[in-house]
Amino acid sequence: MDDMRLALLLNAVSPAIGGVLVRGEKGTAKSTAVRALAALLPPVDRVAGCRFGCDPAAPDPTCPDGPHPAAGPVERRPARLVELPVGAAEDRVVGSLDLEKALAEGVRAFEPGLLAAAHRGVLYVDEVNLLHDHLVDLLLDAAAMGRCHVEREGVSVSHAARFLLVGTMNPEEGELRPQLLDRFGLTVEVAASRDPVVRVEVVRRRLAADADPAGFAARWAAADAEVAARVAAARDRLDRVLLPDGALRQIAEVCAAFDVDGMRADIVTARTAVAHAAWQGRDRVTADDVRVAARLALPHRRRRDPFDTPGLDEKRLDEALQRARDEHPDDDPPDTGPSGPGDPGGPDGGGPDGPSAGGSGGGSGPQPPDGGPPDAAGGPQDAGGSPDHDPPARTGPTSPPAVDDRWPDRAAASGSDADLRADDRSGRPDDGSADHAGARPGRPGQGGTANPGDPAGAGSVAVPQRGLMARLFTAPGVGDGVPGRRSRARTGRGRTTGARVPAGRPTAVHLPATLRAAAPHQARRGRCDGRLLLRPDDLREAVREGREGNLVLFVVDASGSMGARQRMSAVKGAVLALLTDAYQRRDTVAVVAFRGAGAQVLLPATSSVLAASARLAELPTGGRTPLAEGLLAAADLLRVQRLRDPRRRPLVLVVTDGRATAGHRPLERSARAAAVLAATGAPCVVVDCESGPVRLHLAHRLAGQLGAAHHRLDTVTADPLAGLATVGANRSVR
Repeated sequence: MDDMRLALLLNAVSPAIGGVLVRGEKGTAKSTAVRALAALLPPVDRVAGCRFGCDPAAPDPTCPDGPHPAAGPVERRPARLVELPVGAAEDRVVGSLDLEKALAEGVRAFEPGLLAAAHRGVLYVDEVNLLHDHLVDLLLDAAAMGRCHVEREGVSVSHAARFLLVGTMNPEEGELRPQLLDRFGLTVEVAASRDPVVRVEVVRRRLAADADPAGFAARWAAADAEVAARVAAARDRLDRVLLPDGALRQIAEVCAAFDVDGMRADIVTARTAVAHAAWQGRDRVTADDVRVAARLALPHRRRRDPFDTPGLDEKRLDEALQRARDEHPDDDPPDTGPSGPGDPGGPDGGGPDGPSAGGSGGGSGPQPPDGGPPDAAGGPQDAGGSPDHDPPARTGPTSPPAVDDRWPDRAAASGSDADLRADDRSGRPDDGSADHAGARPGRPGQGGTANPGDPAGAGSVAVPQRGLMARLFTAPGVGDGVPGRRSRARTGRGRTTGARVPAGRPTAVHLPATLRAAAPHQARRGRCDGRLLLRPDDLREAVREGREGNLVLFVVDASGSMGARQRMSAVKGAVLALLTDAYQRRDTVAVVAFRGAGAQVLLPATSSVLAASARLAELPTGGRTPLAEGLLAAADLLRVQRLRDPRRRPLVLVVTDGRATAGHRPLERSARAAAVLAATGAPCVVVDCESGPVRLHLAHRLAGQLGAAHHRLDTVTADPLAGLATVGANRSVR
């Protein structure tokens, strides 16, 4: 966890870096490490009694609790760690305004939210990738402006909200929106150690902490205090650290070499390099500081599309740094200077190998009182290190989920499917191995190369052809689901379509409707001046229509007939374009594939299109066509998902040529299975993959059995300038 600890500590030294995003597999103590950060932060002074945490040295002139006197009372409090729950309501995040009192009495009665509580502290979002889009927008606004604005029907409240944003996420559950991803100053990948010695020590300490929490904390109190003192000392040194022109040129060279967007990467890298120099006890930024800063600040900024995995090519990084040295040798910053206490070699205070799990977080500290191995204690490990040495390369999780090996054996196929595979095995690139590890197809039907920017062992993913746009498929009607960008829905945001009497506390007041409801009762209420007299039952809530995200379920035919004549390459290209569309429209996706003798859920419902593309890239083909089993598996998945997330409407995309060759009376069984899937009420689209001069139109018949729209495969993707089509019942494109 060296990189995670270093990134958190550098933000503690310089909050201007902009926070940390911790990506990693489940069960790696990401949340535990973040929550431990608050105890290492220096306490803050605030104006006594101010609910918004105003700094006495520079109070917010627009603070709702202000104005504050220049020499008023001051109180000191520990730095706060405020947790933002994934399911938090908007009022809880930004604060709530008493709309009834504001309308009736003209006063601002405002209750601060989580953003106000996090001011001058840490805002922690666990599972930040699952945060609803409207809350992401609020965080983006606050992070960009340093203020929180609450606007409700002409009543406005604003207060300062500057905080250190820390998020943790499991990439398997979905990716972040690019706008929010860029707002995190640093990002790190974490994975559990595979060293048995370290794992034993982690378990030993966890059991010791469970048995005696107070005693365990007391044993490590001295080490924590030492790290906190080092953070405070680095903060004091921060303003004295010199960032020479040579270091700035290195930063610019590195950011240009990785082709990052905008200038935020350069600024964040410079701030991180300065903070690292202060943390190391130096008064001048060196090439080592620039390298460490680039490793933390650039991986998440080099992504170009949802199928790019975060990572940084260490060789390219070294080449860019060397190029800057060669072009400007005279102003190259020296790689010398005093090291921080207990930090002889590694980038974060633990020697060349860095501290292991369970340490105090800063590199120095006493040996563990419970007799654990020195490496696991977080103390010095190699006094012979040198600050000239580059930090060791880091890698994230080593491999994507592998395709389940429970597929029916290819040898079970016979008849025409087997003949097609035999005839086509030598000519087609997509025989179940073309998209395996190491291959990164550049476009449907063509080979590809490994992505040089991917971290080691990141595995392969399939990517769609650049410039292709998928058709817009939508669910009919108006839903009431999770806000997104696909189908029409009643949401908290969007255009106002009407008003209604609120069932509880109104979320958005419809002011004209409220006034119309109150107007007939003014004489009876004794109105005698210009002020309108309102009562709680006069309030009307705005009804708004926007867009929702859907569950897009891909049911993919992977049988031998699909693998023939390079057809599967085109199928994968179309599905990948649809996956990209699902990512942009904030959908969740699931993948069911059928071949041989049965069907399999390759990917349960998730918002990670990267995981879906990885499963699709490794999808083998061949065998008979169990169409009935595929449709029944889709119906079962829909039933389960409806119980888990009843508000999210499904949209089923069946990608097949309509053939059914497996089992007894396969066509009759597939017709009955289609009736079962249609009974779920989920709107369906059949993507017809049949090709060649002779066509049986079986997919078109399947669309009729499902009550689905029918589209040919070559019409699913188009040039971005082409028009978009919407699903219509029984609408066919030929």
